Amino acid sequence: MSLKETFTVHGENLVKKIKELIEEGNIRKITISDKSGKELVTFPLTIGVVGALLAPVLAAVGALAALIGECAITVEREDGSPDDNPESKQ
Repeated sequence: MSLKETFTVHGENLVKKIKELIEEGNIRKITISDKSGKELVTFPLTIGVVGALLAPVLAAVGALAALIGECAITVEREDGSPDDNPESKQ
């Protein structure tokens, strides 16, 4: 099971917020929508995605931030329950 959270940010803070969310480490997917709710971009995050692999995504988010004003970031998180982790079942 996953949990969803939505944050509203202005374009200039978009990349900063995305970086903060990625650093938290329990993110499964990030969706960016405009203020009317139209989905602009969605990208999945997997365990082990770091540095060079994120650079193109962050560059695209930066370009997007320059074009839009207010937007919403919807984050799908792992809820961390043992039932969702097949490795925890023995």
